[in-house]
Amino acid sequence: MKMDIDKFAVPGGRKINLKHWPTRVTPFYSSEEDYQDRLQDHVRKLSTLQELLYANNRYALLLIFQAMDAAGKDSAIKHVMSGINPQGCEVSSFKHPSAEELEHDFLWRTTCRLPERGHIGIFNRSYYEEVLIARVHPEILRGELLPEELMENKDIWKDRFQSIVDFEKLLHRNGTRVVKFFLHISKEEQKRRFLRRIDEPEKNWKFSINDIQERKFWKHYMKAYEQCLAATSTKYAPWHVIPSDDKPNGRLIISEVVVRTLKSLKMGDLKPDKARRRELLKIRKMLVRE
Repeated sequence: MKMDIDKFAVPGGRKINLKHWPTRVTPFYSSEEDYQDRLQDHVRKLSTLQELLYANNRYALLLIFQAMDAAGKDSAIKHVMSGINPQGCEVSSFKHPSAEELEHDFLWRTTCRLPERGHIGIFNRSYYEEVLIARVHPEILRGELLPEELMENKDIWKDRFQSIVDFEKLLHRNGTRVVKFFLHISKEEQKRRFLRRIDEPEKNWKFSINDIQERKFWKHYMKAYEQCLAATSTKYAPWHVIPSDDKPNGRLIISEVVVRTLKSLKMGDLKPDKARRRELLKIRKMLVRE
């Protein structure tokens, strides 16, 4: 079954209404067995492409995951990247900034965690929190020690969007490819997953009273996401809205996007050119003569 992933990409510069973006689509798999086969096929391809990325050592790949609680970020990262060599991949999670981080600009703490050439970096939440949760909860912004004139600036969010766009353009110009995923879950499905976290003891640790408190701001978050996605989805750092009420289907879409992104890089293959082959043959002769 061919996957049309282009329909999940957000066109940059246009207003979007997340009510028009589905949280569930027709599955790209016909059964649990078919899902596992398709996912494993993607995982094998990712493993091969990661090896090529590492050997080529010219590009880096940054994957950014944003979502409401219980949308499945952790499980998506776990399943999609299960075949990746951990030496060439690092997952970073960003929660409340530390005292040191608050002494710097809002991009500083994530910049320190960017992937090096040949590596894949995964941000489980990211600098986008600074235009999402900080926008929904103004008290967070007030705690960031910004100059008073910035706090009074009505264009602060527009300015931050521009800073992010410029930052991602800088990364692209230097060989880091940025791909961003918003895992789009319905409020009804979030409720079902919260109830499972309460009813199933092994999942109790995933739930806190803060999760329920944040549900009260659902509409505010949707508005913040809509403006964020529209302002920061670009040709060189696109957003993809992933229907996430069906977790397996969402994982297939994500893995297909990552595979296609890696395939689009001009990395050649691992076969050495003639000069390198002659060098290796010379070294081989030296080893045989020992």
